[in-house]
Amino acid sequence: MFKRLLIANRGEIAVRVIRACRDMGISPVAVYSDVDANALHVRMADAAYPIGPAPATESYLRIDRILEAARQAGAEAIHPGYGFLAENAAFAEACAGAGVVFVGPPPKAMRDLGLKTEARKLMQAAGVPVVPGTLEPLDDFAELRGAAEEVGFPVALKAVAGGGGKGLRMVHDPAQLEAAFRQAMSEAGAAFGDASVYLERAIDRPRHVEVQILADNHGHCVWLGERDCSIQRRHQKVLEESPSPAVSPDLRERMGEVAVRAAQAAGYTNAGTVEFLLASDGNFYFLEVNARLQVEHPVTEEVTGLDLVREQIRVACGEPLGYDQSAVQRRGYAVECRISAEDAAAGWIPSTGRLVGYRPPSGPGVRVDSGVEENAEISVYYDPMIAKLIVHAADRQQGLDRMARALREFLILGVRTSIPMHLWLMDQPAVRSGAVDTDWLEREWRAPELAQDGVVRAAIAAALFSDSRRAVIEPPAADGAVRVSGSAWRLVGRRAGLH
Repeated sequence: MFKRLLIANRGEIAVRVIRACRDMGISPVAVYSDVDANALHVRMADAAYPIGPAPATESYLRIDRILEAARQAGAEAIHPGYGFLAENAAFAEACAGAGVVFVGPPPKAMRDLGLKTEARKLMQAAGVPVVPGTLEPLDDFAELRGAAEEVGFPVALKAVAGGGGKGLRMVHDPAQLEAAFRQAMSEAGAAFGDASVYLERAIDRPRHVEVQILADNHGHCVWLGERDCSIQRRHQKVLEESPSPAVSPDLRERMGEVAVRAAQAAGYTNAGTVEFLLASDGNFYFLEVNARLQVEHPVTEEVTGLDLVREQIRVACGEPLGYDQSAVQRRGYAVECRISAEDAAAGWIPSTGRLVGYRPPSGPGVRVDSGVEENAEISVYYDPMIAKLIVHAADRQQGLDRMARALREFLILGVRTSIPMHLWLMDQPAVRSGAVDTDWLEREWRAPELAQDGVVRAAIAAALFSDSRRAVIEPPAADGAVRVSGSAWRLVGRRAGLH
């Protein structure tokens, strides 16, 4: 087992990896940009090294500075977390060149799966169902038009080198094809340095269902169940749950077996996620492989009882999984909400500032993964996610009820957050019944409904800033007892309708 491990990331995921290291007796090492010098992950680590100014291009994306920090720290391994360099094959190769173990898949698998057209060819050869479309990049409009006519409208144009919705264009009308092609190429080039796009048939109102896999270096691979990530905004996941309300036991088995086949075809090891589009007729199609730990990995941890970060580190050490598919048991239901510093009621405008109040929820079945605390600064430089709120329960309806309770209990003051939007989701009949698809939120979103709650939360922030811990003493009761009715937190929470 490693003695010292460096986390090449920040915030919530850095804290998450640090905790796994503590459980395993490994000394965790952090890195930080100038703006993160006092961040929680820096103070939790055994050692921390500066790697540059606030912009990620000058710090968290600087391979040379991260490897130098690992050398100075004497780290034997590097965990990339997610985002930044997590799916960068050149970084994985540079780690190997520096004699440091990269906690993730092999560089070749990352490269093969990183280019979507290559991944599609690899999956098709392995018998994994793929959406009908092109297997080669398209850079000529006449060729694209011919492919679209062959596949049939509507079609989806996608970036060969990308993900996260960058370079994606849905085209329903042939007259819009050329303009969409130019826009997709321009966006793909700007986002990934590669303007290549490919074409797929557009699946009408699909669900986004992904399967978590774990593979060791000894030929063993297991699937850990699915996560339904269909509630999205602009192709970014908002809520994730497991099990999916749309997946039957038989379909789950088939998707799991296909996910293992996909991983083995790519020579994949460590933790990964095979993503599928699930059509309304029950057919599913390969979308992509996320060659890293996912933001939503706690959902799978809650239903399986496995620590995925621990498993990642074990595999990177060369240990076998030590269990087969029959040993993987899933219990109950889990759901995750991404709590972000964004004003959903005002068009998802990012919100920055200092957290003058931060009180996460707790109680049975409630978990909060966060990299912040009270007085932390939410800056403009990084992803606006403040925390991940995860609940586990016996079944889906109990889980959604528990999530609603936890959301109401979660008080974050100083910035606007996505909590009101998540509360809105918990009240929607379609969410309660599971009748959603990847475009549902875009169709149904009604921002004005959240305005009042957002205003209330903002208005009480100033009062709490100076009086957040003062208890309120009630007059003596008839029996002479003196009772403390609560802190200003509780009183303001009542006024805001949070208790």
